[in-house]
Amino acid sequence: MRDHETDVHQKLLGRAGERLTEKRYKKAGYEILARNLKTPFGEADLVAKKGDTVAFVEVKTRSSESFGAPRDAVTRAKQARYGKIALWYAQRARLENCFIRFDVAEVRNGAVSILENAFFL
Repeated sequence: MRDHETDVHQKLLGRAGERLTEKRYKKAGYEILARNLKTPFGEADLVAKKGDTVAFVEVKTRSSESFGAPRDAVTRAKQARYGKIALWYAQRARLENCFIRFDVAEVRNGAVSILENAFFL
C-alpha cells in the first residue's frame, strides 16, 4: 500500500501536468471549456475548443518510465468512459456541429507532448 506522502506527491505531480497542458492548449489558440470535468461516467482532465473541434484531453504525467509510457495508461475502459463523458458534455453544453476529438497529453519532466486523436470510438 502506498503511503500518504506518495499519494500527495502523485496528486501534485498530476495537477502540475494538467496546468502545463492547459497552458499548451491556450498557447495553441484553444478556449478551455472545462477543467477536471466531473460527470456520472468519470472525469475528463480538460475540455478545449478551437474552431469547430472540441478536444477531450486525458493528461498523463510521469516522473519516470518505470510504469511505461504515459499513453499506455489510457486503457480501452478509460477510452470508453471518455466517449460517454463526451456525449454527456456535448448534450449539456449544446455542442452542435462540432467535431469531437480525444487527445492524450503526456507530461514528462515538465515537457508536454500532445497526441491528437490518440484514440477513436
